[in-house]
Amino acid sequence: MPAAGEFDPLQSTFKRIHFTSKSFQVVLKGSCASVFRQLLSFIHWPRFPKRDHLFVLISVEEENPEFWRSSAQNTLRSALSRKLNSNVAKNIVLFLGDGMGVTTITAARILKGQLQNRSGEETVMNMDTFPFVGLAKVYTVDFQIPDSAATATAYLCGVKTNLNTVGVSAAARNGVCRSQKGNEVTSILKWAKDAGKSVGIVTTTRVQHATPAASYAHSASRTWYSDADLPTSAVTGGCMDIASQLLRNTDIDVIIGGGRKYMTPKGFPDPEYPTDLKAQGQRKDNRNLINEWLSMKEGKVARYVWNKTDFDAVDPEKTDYLMALFEPGDLRFDVERDPSMDPSISETTEKAIRILKKNPKGFFLLVEGGRIDQGHHDSRASMALHEAVALDDAVARGLELTNEEETLTIVTADHSHAFTFNGYPFRGNSILGKSPIFAMDLLPYTTLMYGNGPGHKITNNKRPDIRNVDTTDKDYVQQAAVPLDSETHGGEDVALFARGPMAHLFQGVYEQNYIAHAMAFAACVGTNQEHCAATAEPDKTPFTSIDPGSSAPNTPFGAMTTVMLSITMSVLLH
Repeated sequence: MPAAGEFDPLQSTFKRIHFTSKSFQVVLKGSCASVFRQLLSFIHWPRFPKRDHLFVLISVEEENPEFWRSSAQNTLRSALSRKLNSNVAKNIVLFLGDGMGVTTITAARILKGQLQNRSGEETVMNMDTFPFVGLAKVYTVDFQIPDSAATATAYLCGVKTNLNTVGVSAAARNGVCRSQKGNEVTSILKWAKDAGKSVGIVTTTRVQHATPAASYAHSASRTWYSDADLPTSAVTGGCMDIASQLLRNTDIDVIIGGGRKYMTPKGFPDPEYPTDLKAQGQRKDNRNLINEWLSMKEGKVARYVWNKTDFDAVDPEKTDYLMALFEPGDLRFDVERDPSMDPSISETTEKAIRILKKNPKGFFLLVEGGRIDQGHHDSRASMALHEAVALDDAVARGLELTNEEETLTIVTADHSHAFTFNGYPFRGNSILGKSPIFAMDLLPYTTLMYGNGPGHKITNNKRPDIRNVDTTDKDYVQQAAVPLDSETHGGEDVALFARGPMAHLFQGVYEQNYIAHAMAFAACVGTNQEHCAATAEPDKTPFTSIDPGSSAPNTPFGAMTTVMLSITMSVLLH
């Protein structure tokens, strides 16, 4: 006990330490709260606005080995009680996180928990509740590391192909129009339509972008969005732009995303941004594909909308066809989205399902969280992770609107990114924060970084000093090892989560093109229909919670040593 007037480090550091039977609370005060804020920042400030104090709830029950044994036993019992669902899949909902590699899933899981005032690591995502998980190999025929066009052709059309080509086999060459003739391959969206099902695409990018395009188009180049993008050789060779193929190739019931400017004549003013020249129509052929689409649906109830007010007014029960294009190009990032103008991916997913599910023969729906990828290319991890969280919310909405006995739901990615989760951050450290230990150059670094990208900045042979930088800001660009204008994809396997009829077919490690064949088998579309005549009675599949909660309660006792060590290291190093 210090004598009167002496400095007491504990009194200087802690405003209050409160113990309960299962946990203890630590409230740091004064300058120490500022020092430790980055280290222990999983409690969000809107709830505790006084920034000279920091509130922390430390879980201690996890120190008891019985906690982990009990948790493992519960998981084991769930696995042992699982029954295979061998029904025919009346419906298929494929959620595709563009660029959502395993590191992105892990980081998004932590972010989702921290947005709910949890530590984050123990959070359970909606996709985490899917009982069957596999790994898909994503290389293309010509490259080790793929792009979204070649991968979409693989998991939608069932064949691997070359980089930058969509809906064609590897016999086609990137950008060579004449090479695509005779090498077109069709997708599971078309197989489903041919089987009498309703079909739809929902994306947060333009609907002519690589992922949705592979479901309906055949193009030697993924960038031939409108006829204005076709090179002379493609025009003379008779190749058709992707936007035109959206109308011509397959009768798609629901089309939701962005891409208005590829559908209207050059100079046509955008309804939302009439004075923005970049938002104007781009077509050289003077066609208005939106009007053409509406005229093609004569005798049906077809709606075209471009804003949320009109979108909300669409009655799924009275609508046969819906085209909703909310931006001239890609949609806005979810954290920048104007909720009064643009619906969330959960809302668009719900509208699509409610329209499609009226078909007694079922439906196929592709839902793409496409801007995860674009956030990563910009090296803005916050943007990418919030997009992944939004996609996971859409997964929950999809599960609520469908019956697991008859609906196969899949969540996967096309490829990953050069994205790392590194250092030794303490439990509950902000996923967008900094490592508590400095690097050899005596500067801090974030726990999320990129192998390459625009975040590479060296001045006087030193990295930027980010001690006073808010790395949780949505526009913060994570540091990178190699300088590039745009961060690249990664080449490791991607995870696939499946539940519903024939979900067990997606276990193991397989080529990415297998996914299309397994989906087709499950739904009895395309080839492999020998098993479809006599199907098993629906199994009683045990209920799997979709509550994105926590695998560990926010409780329990001993972590005081860890906290004190954290504080000591933070004082010494920061």
